[in-house]
Amino acid sequence: MTRRQNLALSVALAFALFFSITYLFSSSGSGLATSSKPGTALVPPAPQDARDAAAAEKPFFVDLSAVPAALLEGDSIAPKLENATLKAELGRATWKFLHTMAARFPENPTPEERTTLETFIHLFGRLYPCGDCARHFRELIAQYPPQTSSRNAAAGWLCFAHNIVNERLEKEIFDCNAIGDFYDCGCGEEKKEGAKGTTELKEKDGI
Repeated sequence: MTRRQNLALSVALAFALFFSITYLFSSSGSGLATSSKPGTALVPPAPQDARDAAAAEKPFFVDLSAVPAALLEGDSIAPKLENATLKAELGRATWKFLHTMAARFPENPTPEERTTLETFIHLFGRLYPCGDCARHFRELIAQYPPQTSSRNAAAGWLCFAHNIVNERLEKEIFDCNAIGDFYDCGCGEEKKEGAKGTTELKEKDGI
């Protein structure tokens, strides 16, 4: 009999403790939901659309502070390239690479993508295998910072930079409105493939 009474008492105490803890947590939770301090109501976060609109109104600035300054502002890593034939071949291949990269850059890049491209351009100004050429390029981007707000902006800036180099070397000046005709990025093939896929889908659906 005594054991049953002790068991019943233990169960009763356990229930009382459980309900006491539940009450305390529910009271503190409701207090947090209504105010952060006496007399001050919590303000709900702005909707995502409103935050996006506010961010769009602010001018974009590429922050390269995360990259050590010594990496971006140092001298050319490679020495002077004496072989004129190799220098010319390297230049042609590099311009094709850069123009193709710009032509395939996103039309509406994210801040991370813009920062990535600008960081690459600054590092390219140190790593280019022709030391003198790299130095000239760093002087160019210091005077005319890269433009990365869109694909057209990046491609237009790169064409402008290319023409500055061509002018210094007394070479032909490109028409930047037709730069895509000279440097084929392969984008046309993607459009053809996309159009072909759309046509096949329509034929399959009987449209």
